[in-house]
Amino acid sequence: MNLTAVLLLATAVTGLGALAARRPLAQHGPLASTTRSLGTYATALFPVLLAVLLIRSFLFEPYRIPSASMMPTLQDGDFILVNKFAYGLRLPLLHTEVLPLGHPHRGDVVVFRLPSDPSVHFIKRLVGLPGDHVEVHDNQVSINGRLMPQRADGVYKGGFGYAGARLEWESFPREMHVIMLAQQRWASDFSGNVPPGHYFFMGDNRNDSEDSRFPLVGFVPASDLVGPAVLIWMNWRIPGWPDVARIGRVIR
Repeated sequence: MNLTAVLLLATAVTGLGALAARRPLAQHGPLASTTRSLGTYATALFPVLLAVLLIRSFLFEPYRIPSASMMPTLQDGDFILVNKFAYGLRLPLLHTEVLPLGHPHRGDVVVFRLPSDPSVHFIKRLVGLPGDHVEVHDNQVSINGRLMPQRADGVYKGGFGYAGARLEWESFPREMHVIMLAQQRWASDFSGNVPPGHYFFMGDNRNDSEDSRFPLVGFVPASDLVGPAVLIWMNWRIPGWPDVARIGRVIR
């Protein structure tokens, strides 16, 4: 189910109901009473639904992380907020850009629609920009012939089946982030040029992430970008209890 479509429909229906409620009714009786009651409900609900629709469509939208592909940065059970206006304002459902406001930067953690199935959303780290030549060999990333340096950062001590996995600080020209190299999993190599208007993404859990190195994802067109993830506002992996220590973390 497309929640945006449902919300848009509900906003339209209540908006029409609120407009109809402003017109005086000529008839009386049970039907008129029911009509007035529905109009009252519509009038009360319309501004609430409109505000939610505008916030979700143009400002911030919540998502839940369903996998471990972005560990250690994000965990299964993290609830995040995504900035919907960082890369430009787009119409809901149509995804047509109406106001350009900014551009993606290498290193951004981005939610995007899967090109092969736009109803599915992925979250990965932006590695390759349009026109870049990207090479990945034994978990070492090179962009346009320049190696992105890594330095050891110990091992992962948490759960999720990754205890003991090697951690590395990876440096991009504008930022640094931690990646995980899971044990007993294969490193996936890649070499290719990012087409114009497209982007190349990788998960921080480098040996356990289906990303642009694989045909399911491939290069992602700019029109499929939703926005950068900015904040963890809740963590609750069910079954289990909320991890309050992760609430409020800025995503980098």
